[in-house]
Amino acid sequence: MFHKPAEQGGKDPAAAFKTTLGVWMFIGYAIVYAGFIGINLISPLAMETEIFMGLNLAVTYGFGLIVSALILAVIYNQLCNNKEAELAASSEGKAE
Repeated sequence: MFHKPAEQGGKDPAAAFKTTLGVWMFIGYAIVYAGFIGINLISPLAMETEIFMGLNLAVTYGFGLIVSALILAVIYNQLCNNKEAELAASSEGKAE
């Protein structure tokens, strides 16, 4: 199987947007995660409380963290793709 040579990467005009978005999403997720850690530190017995269909708070919160990370990843990808398309369209308009 033949492989093409790696394409040379150039400057990413959306890099500042991606960085800012990633930092804000990380901060938001870190706050939610800190809540999980805080509950475990302050009141570990609260994690035994049944929340949903017989699942306790620890399991529910843990799955919530995993699902929210996946949702954030999809949102980040979509927003970055939209910004790249927007910048590509504006640079094509300037080139003409």
